Amino acid sequence: MGDRDRNEQGRAQQARPRDALGRPLPYGEVGVEPISEEPLPPQETLAYARELLDAGRPFAAHEALEVRWKSCPEEERELWQGLAQLCVGLTHHERGNAVGAARLIERAARRLEAYGQGDGPTYGLDLGALIACARDRV
Repeated sequence: MGDRDRNEQGRAQQARPRDALGRPLPYGEVGVEPISEEPLPPQETLAYARELLDAGRPFAAHEALEVRWKSCPEEERELWQGLAQLCVGLTHHERGNAVGAARLIERAARRLEAYGQGDGPTYGLDLGALIACARDRV
């Protein structure tokens, strides 16, 4: 525990630089710009995650969605967690981990399909199309 990077509040926070796919680089190397851990409103979170995906940064998109998941109303957690898991699946795919990619996509699909059966907000997302797109990619 003593060797982990911590923020001012003593919470674990990774200070090592990372590559575009979230892999830690040695201290002192230049990595991609870390994303803000400040929660954004739903539509801004989705736009930001899409921007990160378009830039080839599915790990960062996952982090943006995770920030929302950890700060959203309880009834929306399955949506944001499922979206974050889709991005983790895409990250595994980009890293060459086919088994991990398939597992995370299917875990996300179950979560999002269940959420879609309820009446929670989807913020204009077609969850079925997102799942199909992720499955096609991996």
